[in-house]
Amino acid sequence: MGDFNSIQQVTVWILPILFAITLHEAAHAFAAYKLGDKTAYQQGRLTLNPISHIDPVGTILIPALLIALSAPFLFGWAKPVPVNWGNLRNPKRDIAIVALAGPLSNLIMAILWVMVINIGLALVTTYPMTEFLIYTGQAGVLINLVLMILNLLPILPLDGGRILFSLLPHRLAYKYGQSEPYGFFILIALLATGILGMIMVPLIKIAYAGLLLLVIA
Repeated sequence: MGDFNSIQQVTVWILPILFAITLHEAAHAFAAYKLGDKTAYQQGRLTLNPISHIDPVGTILIPALLIALSAPFLFGWAKPVPVNWGNLRNPKRDIAIVALAGPLSNLIMAILWVMVINIGLALVTTYPMTEFLIYTGQAGVLINLVLMILNLLPILPLDGGRILFSLLPHRLAYKYGQSEPYGFFILIALLATGILGMIMVPLIKIAYAGLLLLVIA
């Protein structure tokens, strides 16, 4: 990564990770608030302050270990935003909207990071230090695509699982909802066996290549 020292290399990743996770959770909280549930708002989660969303393991330790181990992709998580589904105006429909708000925020951020790459490319020949913007933008695109695609997997309690739960008929949704206590273990098993990587990496590469087409050479 150019001639960056270790602190600069960590900064390249830390800033996009904090933004990606913070805005993802804040988007859930905002959507829930707009749809009738004030639980997250009352607990101080409707904020862009990353401290309110940071989970020491999921936000800091896991991403740092994956960076250190040169993992094929990075992921992490924040403290889950509390949502009282019963407070939503139309729970069956609104569950999907609240869930989709997080991945949608990551897609928007990925596009904004493409703009940062463009700015860096436009300035780098005159101001070589803006190479930092290019690398940070690339990290921002990547981490947001990872979070978007990972969270859209149809596994409860991930956002994709919530969306699928919302779309299923009531009886099937009830049965599917019973899998939620095992979702984290399913995800860990997929990660440990390499299946998660086999699913994620091709999708990330396709989405990453597609977004970088927006970069003006």
